[in-house]
Amino acid sequence: MSAKIGILVVAYNAASTLERVLDRIPADFRPRIAKVLVGDDASQDSTHLVALGYQQINTDLPIEVVRHPENLGYGGNQKAGYQWAMDHGLDIVVLLHGDGQYAPEILADMVAPIEQGEADAVFGSRMLEPGAARRGGMPRYKYVGNKILTRLENAIAGAHLSEWHSGYRAYSVAALRDLPLEVNDDGFNFDTQVIVQLIEAGKRIVEIPIPTYYGDEICHVNGMAYARDITRDVVRYRAHKMGFGTGDLAFASDAYEEKHGEDSSHQVLLRWLQTSPPGRVLDVGCSDGYLAGELRALGHHVTGVDLRAHDGVKERVDHFVPADLDQGLPEEIEGPFDLVVLADVLEHTRDPLGLLAELRTRIGPATRVLVSVPNFGHWYPRARVAVGRFDYDRRGILDRDHVRFFTKRSFERVIAEAGYRVVQQRGTGLPLEVAERGADPAAAAGHPEPAGLASVVGRLDRAAVALRPQLFAYQLLYELSPLA
Repeated sequence: MSAKIGILVVAYNAASTLERVLDRIPADFRPRIAKVLVGDDASQDSTHLVALGYQQINTDLPIEVVRHPENLGYGGNQKAGYQWAMDHGLDIVVLLHGDGQYAPEILADMVAPIEQGEADAVFGSRMLEPGAARRGGMPRYKYVGNKILTRLENAIAGAHLSEWHSGYRAYSVAALRDLPLEVNDDGFNFDTQVIVQLIEAGKRIVEIPIPTYYGDEICHVNGMAYARDITRDVVRYRAHKMGFGTGDLAFASDAYEEKHGEDSSHQVLLRWLQTSPPGRVLDVGCSDGYLAGELRALGHHVTGVDLRAHDGVKERVDHFVPADLDQGLPEEIEGPFDLVVLADVLEHTRDPLGLLAELRTRIGPATRVLVSVPNFGHWYPRARVAVGRFDYDRRGILDRDHVRFFTKRSFERVIAEAGYRVVQQRGTGLPLEVAERGADPAAAAGHPEPAGLASVVGRLDRAAVALRPQLFAYQLLYELSPLA
């Protein structure tokens, strides 16, 4: 069965060009088109009337004309059009501009990679063929700006596109359903936001060369504002990957990633655990079992506890127990345990003191309890509060799922009140490895360890942690022993 193809023509004050754009749709491609939507975005000229007239005369094209009563913006017009494509059961939708800047003559080429199962999105690029954009009339300043911004966006987002700024695109409608398009802006940066959403969702993007046309069309884009907005969007995306910000444009997992940095809390805990012979381990707040898998590799038998079974957790633990830790430990957790691990979990519970106290009644006097918590006394959240920008991040000390915050002094008070003594403690430094998240995987693979400036910063940070952990320790780690 052939794919149902739709054409979304976004139009604003396109009365003088719209007919020519529609005329240029190849005759041999027209029978393949299921729907054409002309979205007139409250034009101030006769675009709507021109579209209606063309609809009546050219009955070989299944044209639907919609006039928005208010201007939705370039992005808002697309949102409405893609919803229309979903509502009409289309398989592919092609974005075509009503000003004639993109070539309808190559519509077949635009949809082919999606039809063949090779792509979720196809971008027409004016930059794939060297010199083609300038020969097509692209002004030098736009050409240079396009190249600079594309290089910047690729570097920040870890992509390899030849052009981020073409508006000639074809999408699998199924892929669009997976994107949170509703959170995107309504302006010209909408296209950039779609790109980062496609990247984060793991969708396949294919570029094909397209001809460049520059005529007497009116450009409605404020170049400086556009550059500012798209730069902000890719920086927000990269920050999201690193754990900062709420990350509305991307697809955050609620499972925690393993922390691989040499000085990270997980790696320090694992080094502490290597001194223990294989035994029975209770991993409280095991997430998807990333740490449990490492413990089993050391020969331990691991019981994992978490609110729900994340993907892969049952394959990484020996026994999984679902439990809402705010309601206490379930009765089916039976000891004795040689080790208990609470790695980055107490800050997610409403009563960490009660949980630790209850845990003490379930373990023996020789049980080692290893705990890690973020340090709210670290200079980063202090600085956020000081400048009035306290808010949550996707990950880190200000994780949006944290319900309790600890400083070194306040957490040690919790330890004592719950009935434990501190066997050993230490702080970890800044998680510099997060800088590689969202980077070009090939580039990151060539630099597995921090180098250059990052290495220097890391050494200075570790020295500061040792000197004053209250202010510089990013996380606080403790080995505890229950009091008799």
